[in-house]
Amino acid sequence: MSKTLKRPVVGERPNCYIPGRLDDRRNRNRTLRQERRRKPEKPDDFVTYEDSDSEEETPSQQHQVLSTSYNFVDYIRSRESDLREERTMDSAYASRHILTHDMFRETPIALGNINKVFCSQWLSNRQVVFGTKCNKLMVYDVNMRRVDAIPTLPHNHGASPDTQSGIHACQINPSHSVLATGARHSADIALYRLPTLDPLCIGENAHRDWVFDMCWLDDQFLVSGSRDTRLALWRVNEDLMEFPVVKDGDEEQDVPTYAHISPVAVKECRGAQKIRAICFNKEYRELALLSLNGYMHLFNAETFSQKLSRKLPNCQENVCIACQPNGLYAVGCRSYTLLLDPRTLQAVKKIASRYSGCGIRSASFQGNILTIGTGMGMLMFFDIRAGKYLESCINSSRTVVLKASRGYVAQFPDEEMDGYQQTKYAPAIYTHCYDSSGTRLFTAGGPLPATLIGNYAGIWQ
Repeated sequence: MSKTLKRPVVGERPNCYIPGRLDDRRNRNRTLRQERRRKPEKPDDFVTYEDSDSEEETPSQQHQVLSTSYNFVDYIRSRESDLREERTMDSAYASRHILTHDMFRETPIALGNINKVFCSQWLSNRQVVFGTKCNKLMVYDVNMRRVDAIPTLPHNHGASPDTQSGIHACQINPSHSVLATGARHSADIALYRLPTLDPLCIGENAHRDWVFDMCWLDDQFLVSGSRDTRLALWRVNEDLMEFPVVKDGDEEQDVPTYAHISPVAVKECRGAQKIRAICFNKEYRELALLSLNGYMHLFNAETFSQKLSRKLPNCQENVCIACQPNGLYAVGCRSYTLLLDPRTLQAVKKIASRYSGCGIRSASFQGNILTIGTGMGMLMFFDIRAGKYLESCINSSRTVVLKASRGYVAQFPDEEMDGYQQTKYAPAIYTHCYDSSGTRLFTAGGPLPATLIGNYAGIWQ
């Protein structure tokens, strides 16, 4: 979980410098080699061999091994004291440990009459921002347990109710200085400064239909995808923007203003029908798009040109995509999740859902764990290295599943009845996101049928 290169405070060697650790290390490596060399009953078609069978390490390597502490307490103390020691921590290990030991507990969040949460991001270790179908941008304070509304940005021509179809995407740039999300007009994008959430600019004149998803290429360049099958490239540079000046007579007023920007380039995605999801593959420097006609499309991120399109195998309702740092793609479909090789877009594995017909609504990678949000109010966790669903350490006969609390949905009753009728439902997990430590998980969504109005949100910690 943690790794700290300790420096001695007294004497020449740190307290973790125990020579017996080298013998344990050699014995463990010898056992692994013998296990690999053991001939299987059926010979393998593909075999690899090590370059060397030598067990000896150089004195400098042995010194580094003995000076390295894997104790998490040493990592915490080194960080608290701000010591000049090399230290790293794998946050995915914390997520795995909490999940397998059944330590996550849900805290439901009351959202009132808000309708369906579509997207979310952690702003900091205490704040989560999310967008809703009813065109609201909200911030939830985990410590205060309070929800605040952020004003959405209108464009030059105003926004009628017909053009307000919800905020479907929100993304934070790598330096955590700008938040990109939907505007009041669902075909525009809005950008806010962080951490203050002051309006920065609104992006116009790119899309004719709802913006479904967006992703950052770096701190300045943003890509958005829409139902009109268009892909737009935006440059977000405050030095190049023109901000309006508000005057009262001859004096300038110190009131918040925001700029209006246009896209750098707009490309039509050939062979697509309504772009539904986008992700940026840093390893291969490409954009991956999902369209509702069952195709996956790849764009070169450097030239902003379309490379190829591929029909996904028996793929229905493909509405979410995630990319692992090494490039592996995960595509959520109606009844299973596809793992795709980024070089060929061939299906590496088809992860069948444990619940038939649940529908995969959201997906994300946390290290080697693929988190899957379903349309039946459950989150499932697939271990990429083991090639199976994450198993519980408390009860080895079951896999790890988080079940969201059952909320309420406001449903229009018959005409002769007044008001709303409250009915229980199993919410769809339209969005989920881990915090930076991997020890807290925000999940949100609402009823799956489009005719039902309702919401769900919860913090797992």
